[in-house]
Amino acid sequence: MYVRNSFSIPATETLSFTNYLNYPSKMQTPEVNIQEKAESPLDQGVLDQVEKELEKTKAFGSIVARTITGVLYVVAIVLCIQHPMAFLILFAALTGLCTWEFCTIVNIGLRINSNRFITTIAAVYFFFAIFDFIAGLTGAGVGVFIPFVITIMYLLISELYMKGFRKIENWAFSFMALLYIALPMSMLNMLAFIGVETGLAYVTVFTLSVFIFLWSSDTGAYVIGSKFGKHRLFPSISPKKSWEGSVGGGVVALIASQIVACFSHDLNADSELLNRLLWAGLALVVVVFGTWGDLVESRLKRKLGVKDSGNILPGHGGWLDRLDSALMAIPAAVIYLYLI
Repeated sequence: MYVRNSFSIPATETLSFTNYLNYPSKMQTPEVNIQEKAESPLDQGVLDQVEKELEKTKAFGSIVARTITGVLYVVAIVLCIQHPMAFLILFAALTGLCTWEFCTIVNIGLRINSNRFITTIAAVYFFFAIFDFIAGLTGAGVGVFIPFVITIMYLLISELYMKGFRKIENWAFSFMALLYIALPMSMLNMLAFIGVETGLAYVTVFTLSVFIFLWSSDTGAYVIGSKFGKHRLFPSISPKKSWEGSVGGGVVALIASQIVACFSHDLNADSELLNRLLWAGLALVVVVFGTWGDLVESRLKRKLGVKDSGNILPGHGGWLDRLDSALMAIPAAVIYLYLI
């Protein structure tokens, strides 16, 4: 705080250069106890107000960044699902990015040295192999899996020649990345291609509906949980999640499922009522297993001592943070659709 000091000259004297020199004491800046000023109630209140305004500005900026990133993410997913090749490129890339992030935080958190480059290559190729095996893109049939098997063999054999004493952990977490990320993401191909009388057909409704239900559930859980959340769902793993938010997210997902049911009869139900019930069942399966997927990644990050899997997405963390719920919801949705 700047302090403006003033002094006065008796009215009977005329201010001149000589007189100016004769008033040194009046020209001295009085000593100000900065500590005392800073600790005064008025100034401390101003500082607190400034801090609050800065926090609000920062929070608003974070919300804006999070919203923009979320909108771009949703638009990219929706658009790329519309075409099989765009679907292949996008989700193969997301599989690789999530695998890279997983290996990175595991290597840092546990101080191991899993081969994240080869593991990421194997994960991306596995997605492509499943796509090719189902869609018949190259016509290689089962032979399309040979390069994937070679990468698995390389991961096992190469560790024999690496320095260090944690080879078992390196193997374990490399293969965990493939099971935890590559396998569930690759099962999206089973949602995208369905059998018809003439063979296979690429459909968008099942893949898109899984993400719609997840997004609806996340939005509902955030809104309801922030307003009414009192009972913690899993306090030891995710203190912010509440039962109220989870139930609210499920209700919003059910509403979304009924909207989808109005436009889709791909479940081949015998009646409109059954069609709506089957879509509601899919929504509940996605919500429940999506919540478990979120908790699984939260438990992993808590064990590794990290807040986010990455920082590539402003306001969201990493790609694994965005797709954690899908890693459990996708296999559950496939199983549900194959059973009904």
